[in-house]
Amino acid sequence: MKIIPIGIWGGYPNKNEATSAFLIEQDGFRCLVDCGSGVLAAVQNYTALRELDAVVISHYHPDHIADIGVLQHAAMVGMQLKEWDTPLFIHAHDKDAAEFEKLSYKGVTEGRAIQASETLELGPWQVTFCETVHPVYCLAMKFTANGRAAVFTADTSWKEELVEFSRGADLLVAESNLYEKYIGIIQGHLSGSQAGELAERAGAKQLLLTHLPQYGELDEILQAAKSSYSGEVEFAVIGKSYEI
Repeated sequence: MKIIPIGIWGGYPNKNEATSAFLIEQDGFRCLVDCGSGVLAAVQNYTALRELDAVVISHYHPDHIADIGVLQHAAMVGMQLKEWDTPLFIHAHDKDAAEFEKLSYKGVTEGRAIQASETLELGPWQVTFCETVHPVYCLAMKFTANGRAAVFTADTSWKEELVEFSRGADLLVAESNLYEKYIGIIQGHLSGSQAGELAERAGAKQLLLTHLPQYGELDEILQAAKSSYSGEVEFAVIGKSYEI
C-alpha cells in the first residue's frame, strides 16, 4: 500500500498547495481520500484524473469537499471524450442528505453511502470507519489489506474509541491542527501531543501529522507529538510516498 499526501492544510490551502487529502494506491487501484480546496490540481502531479478508481469523503466541510464539483466536471469531459470509465463512485456518509445527493452528477459520478458500522470492500482494501468528534458528522477510516493497515483520523477532537480503532496501525495519519494552548478552547481538532498519545497508546508503527494550521511555529506541534509518542513521527510531506 502506497500513501501519497496531496495536501496537508486545514481550513484553507497555503499558496499553490491544497487542504488535507491523500492518494492511496495498491495493485493498480487508486483512491483519493477527501477532495478539498486545491486537491484536483495537486493530485494530477501523481496520477491522471481518469486513473482514479474511487473517492472516499470523511465529511462535508469545504476543506474536504470543495473540489468535488470540479472533479465531476473533469469526469463529464472525460466521459464525453470516451476516456473515462464512469460513473466514478464517491463514498461518503449520508447523514447530511442534501450534501450526499450532490455527489451524484449527470451519470458521471455516483454517491455511495457508507455506514460507521459496516465494512466497505473497496478495490484491494477492507475499509472500516469510526465516528469522530467534530462539529459535523465525520468518519475516521482504516484501510486494511494483506495484514497492513493505514488509519486516517479525519477531523476530530480526542475520542477514546479512536485508540482501539487505530490499534496496531502501520501508518497513522492524524490531524494535528491545534497548538497545545488551544486544547479545550478550539473544538473538533487534535493537538500535537494528543496525536502522539493516540499513536503511542494504539501502538502505531509510524505517525504522520496533517491538517496543519497556517499560523504559529509548526515545529511546536511536531515537538509536542514527539513528547508523547516514542515512534517515528513527521509532518506529512506533499508528494512523498509512504509504503507499508
